[in-house]
Amino acid sequence: MDGFVVKLPRGPAGDGGGGGKRPRLEEPGPGRPLPREIRAEGLSCDYRILFGKAEADEIFQELEKEVEYFEDDLTKLHIFGTWHKIPRKQVTYGDPGLSYTYSGVTFHPKPWIPVLTRIRERVTSETGHTFNFVLINRYKDGLDHIGEHRDDEKELVPRSPIASVSFGACRDFVFRHRDHRGKGGMAGTGRITLQLAHGSLLLMKHPTNLHWYHSLPPRRRVLAPRVNLTFRKVLPGVKQGSVHQSGPLKSEALVPAGNVDSPVVSQGTGGANGQERFGNFAAKDCDH
Repeated sequence: MDGFVVKLPRGPAGDGGGGGKRPRLEEPGPGRPLPREIRAEGLSCDYRILFGKAEADEIFQELEKEVEYFEDDLTKLHIFGTWHKIPRKQVTYGDPGLSYTYSGVTFHPKPWIPVLTRIRERVTSETGHTFNFVLINRYKDGLDHIGEHRDDEKELVPRSPIASVSFGACRDFVFRHRDHRGKGGMAGTGRITLQLAHGSLLLMKHPTNLHWYHSLPPRRRVLAPRVNLTFRKVLPGVKQGSVHQSGPLKSEALVPAGNVDSPVVSQGTGGANGQERFGNFAAKDCDH
């Protein structure tokens, strides 16, 4: 359970990280960049650099200027009968007529703006998947975070992937298998830690969100902001709970800091047959 592998795209002889060297991610070119396949039991993800640094810098500045986040008193989560402010900024955008439910409260997303349409079109051209909704989280620094959760709402089209695009500070992104959570969980950590670089795309495919929780834990040494966009495909016409234009958002698990704040790069052993461990190149990606 603790082991996982990354399948590297094939290249010319001598290219691809042999001899102990860290493999490098290719800059996006005229064609579709080849993804790195991240696989474990019940986990299927693809990772790539979607935007080169100059373009990623430009888009990040546009996001900072154009995205209008929900007001702080409207972004709360309900835990054990008490409302808590979430440690980040958050907002949703999407197609007309959609609704999305968090903890029994239904929201209608804001209409698309040009910078979000630009990112969505790039994601679609690179993955072949279409999306009609995006959830945006802004982390002002390493103290802003999100607890363990699964993106498994009933409004999502069954078996559809979720595309996570990151801009700004590189942050650890932690997967943990559902069988390893809580006091009755299986032995071992069941954890995989990735580093999501500026301009990167992580495509989480079925059945990842059935078996694995994910989180963005606090990292005190990170001082710069990060904006993450998770593109989803939502079923139209699904109505549940009370309807609001904006309001309290989805609950997240409260995870003790000691469980998520250790500087883990990866867990378990590397793959066989020439496959590389993700931790071997994650730090290099963050230099992008």
